[in-house]
Amino acid sequence: MSSKIYDLHSHTTASDGELTPIELVNAAKEAGISVLAVTDHDTTDGVAEAKQQGIQVGVDVLAGVEISSRWANQDIHIVGLNVDPNADVLVALLAQQQAFRVERSVKMGEKLEKLGYPGIYEAAVSKANGHVPGRPHFAKAMIEAGHCKNMEKAFSKYLGNGKKAFVKTEWATVAETVETIVGAGGVAVIAHPGKYKLTRMKLSRLVAAFSEAGGQAIEVCTGTQNAGETQTAASMAKEFSLYSSTGSDYHGPSGGWAQLGRFPSLPSDSRPIWELFG
Repeated sequence: MSSKIYDLHSHTTASDGELTPIELVNAAKEAGISVLAVTDHDTTDGVAEAKQQGIQVGVDVLAGVEISSRWANQDIHIVGLNVDPNADVLVALLAQQQAFRVERSVKMGEKLEKLGYPGIYEAAVSKANGHVPGRPHFAKAMIEAGHCKNMEKAFSKYLGNGKKAFVKTEWATVAETVETIVGAGGVAVIAHPGKYKLTRMKLSRLVAAFSEAGGQAIEVCTGTQNAGETQTAASMAKEFSLYSSTGSDYHGPSGGWAQLGRFPSLPSDSRPIWELFG
């Protein structure tokens, strides 16, 4: 196994992370990360700045993105690694995704206002640093207004899938997302498979559809999965001959998020995704 430390799933203020691209790369350096993928939600806006800072401090920064997708009426996130941010197919898809995000954020604000929480949309916008506010921005606004104790409560009661302020969005399909990532020269990865709480049979169906569409990897070790979920992901990687990825899904230093590089090592019999990076 490589002696380098890879964290291939992280976020900046270009989406719902707490650190700017420069701050994130500096934090990765302090954490001993050798290779960092910047994978903001449906945008590559933070990549160029992060790459430049990586050159300055000695962290290899990969251009990445985490694309919201739909499969079997379920929201699934697909990470693209080593993509070309300027590829026409990727630029077009992300423009569509951003339009969906704008519409979703307005509807979430409307739902929260009807639930008796006026002004949350405006507060979420103020936290998004000029970008489209995502659910974590709404959660922080709810917490600061005293409506929720923490991020977990905000999601479990209001913002999580199927909850009171959740807005179903017709994202790109998993197949469309994979095709776009591959078309942009990247590697498609199923993000945090344990997070979707699928039965093993349904997860197997997802991985099969993903693989058939050209997907090449699955996150086996993350900062958000328990040991059983990691074991299941490793088993799926073997069953479908996929590469294994690893990443913290880091959003920032505040409570509730996994920290940079804080996840188990890949199983010794895994095929690590960095074998594809040359």
